[in-house]
Amino acid sequence: MPRSPLEIPALRVLIERQQVERRIGELAQLLAADYAGAAPLFVGLLNGAVQFMMALMDRLPEELLARLDYDFVGVSSYRGTENTGQIELTKDLVVAVAGRDVLVVDGIVDTGRSLDFVLAMMASRQPLSLRACTLLDKRARREFPVQIDYCGFEIEDTFVVGYGMDCDQRYRALRHIAAIG
Repeated sequence: MPRSPLEIPALRVLIERQQVERRIGELAQLLAADYAGAAPLFVGLLNGAVQFMMALMDRLPEELLARLDYDFVGVSSYRGTENTGQIELTKDLVVAVAGRDVLVVDGIVDTGRSLDFVLAMMASRQPLSLRACTLLDKRARREFPVQIDYCGFEIEDTFVVGYGMDCDQRYRALRHIAAIG
C-alpha cells in the first residue's frame, strides 16, 4: 500500500539550516576566488543538486555570474532508499563542455558511482579543467575513488533527506539536512 503524502516518518536533524547556509557561503567564496577571470560551466546532477547549486550561485559575485553558464544532467542509481548499482542517464547537457572550466555539482556523494560516471562523461568531452563540488560527502560508503574538490559537510553513514536529497521524491524542499529513522 502506498504511503500517504501526509505520513511523515521520524526525521532527525543532522545539519541545521543556518549551518547549511553558512557553509554554502564559504564554498561560494572559494569558488569565486578559484574561478576569478574564468567563464566556468556548472553542471548540476538532477534532482539532488538543484537547490544546492542555485543557493551556491546566489552567493557568487555578479562579475562571475555574468560569465558563468550552467546546465544539468540527470543520473540515477536509486529506487526509493535502495541503490540499484546501475547508472541511468536520464538527461544530457545542452551546453558544450569542450574548452570550458567545468564544475560538477552534486548534492551528496555516497558510493561515488554517479559522480564517477558524470566526471568520466565530462572528461571525455575535453573540458579545460574539471572539478567536483558536493554539499554532502558520505565517505563511509565510497566504492569509487572520486576526487571532491569542494565539500560542504562529511556525514555519517545514514540515509539523509533535505536540501535537495529525497526519499521517493519526498523531503527535497526541507532547508536542513535530516536522517530518516
